Amino acid sequence: MIKLRDYDTDKDREAVHRIWREIGWIDKNKQEEEALDIFIGCSYALVAEVNGEAECLVLSTPSTVRYLDRDLSLSAVTSVATSRVARKQGLASRLTARAVANDAADGALVAGLGVFEQGFYNRLGFGSGGYEHRIAFDPAQIKVDVPFRVPRRITNEDWRQVHASRLARLRGHGSCNLSSPEVTQAEMLWSQNGFGLGYFDGPEGALTHHLWCWTKSVEKGPYRVEWMSYQTYDQLLELMALIRSLGDQIRLVSIREPQGVQLQDLIKQPFKQRQVSEKSRFESRMRATAYWQMRICDLTGCLERTRIRYDTVRFNLALTDPIERFLPKGAPWRGIAGNYVVTLGPSSAAEPGQDTSLPTLTAAVGAFTRMWLGVRPATGLAVTDQLSGPAELLEELDWALRLPDPKPDWDF
Repeated sequence: MIKLRDYDTDKDREAVHRIWREIGWIDKNKQEEEALDIFIGCSYALVAEVNGEAECLVLSTPSTVRYLDRDLSLSAVTSVATSRVARKQGLASRLTARAVANDAADGALVAGLGVFEQGFYNRLGFGSGGYEHRIAFDPAQIKVDVPFRVPRRITNEDWRQVHASRLARLRGHGSCNLSSPEVTQAEMLWSQNGFGLGYFDGPEGALTHHLWCWTKSVEKGPYRVEWMSYQTYDQLLELMALIRSLGDQIRLVSIREPQGVQLQDLIKQPFKQRQVSEKSRFESRMRATAYWQMRICDLTGCLERTRIRYDTVRFNLALTDPIERFLPKGAPWRGIAGNYVVTLGPSSAAEPGQDTSLPTLTAAVGAFTRMWLGVRPATGLAVTDQLSGPAELLEELDWALRLPDPKPDWDF
């Protein structure tokens, strides 16, 4: 017997810990289990019960995503975990769809998640985001001509200040903020040999810029910078100089490339370093992966908050949304499929209906979300995704939606 329901701490705690151990996300470790309990406690949690035991867990947490200069409410789906005995039963899809529907009914305009593989969450209307670059290099090869001050050590006990610093960081298009401070607390507790370094230069000693790292090998690395938070680019350069200071002992550091910055500009002889370190434990490299996806949950609400610096473009939109078939009949929200008249420009809108004088764009919600976010242009999506329309309309949409590359800057 299968039952989808809210998480019950007393009934489900041990079963959920077992799920996370079975999929390799935690070990039987007191600190990691404590982190999981904290993470669940600040989330909306659903489980699929199979024969009286929780065998699938989905978590979401209230968040925001920045669209150009505006913050939109976001349902961040932070965990989809299925045990070994409950695979291929459709539980993850149904439970995730239910979490998105509940959050959308509560006002989330957009939903987002991280993926284990491309394609699975497309069935729920999600579309792939852009490539994230993670660069690994010898920190001694950083070339920044700026001094750095002695930092303060940051530990797990500083999670509230760290979270506040993350929320106050310099943000760009597509950046996400997960609202609950306990999210950061759990992430810090999960970090193996985690540590932070930073500067408390704000009013009343607030943490202004910092980095958080973890490593399996403390002595030589590699070190992984899980995140960097800064409010100005001068602060970013100071953090890079701080990382360089670790190069006397640490042989490799990996960093996710910040939005708007090409880290290769700040590294000496990057191609030489890749060649001489190839296939070693401390190999310098860069990897590009599109591992996050988003989908619009409220088309009217999203477009009301869209301001494009371009002449107005108007068109019919025939939108399909596959999530409905994964939802029960009584779900409070059933997707956004339908026909709309869309206006994009300094003032944008989406109204139900059709205008026979306008061209028609046909799209799945995931493909339309990718275009709206600026992940890829309409003409490219017409080749690789479920989006089509007259060539003149696609080209005009390319010009209208020339947006910065969206970067969540917060993995979840």
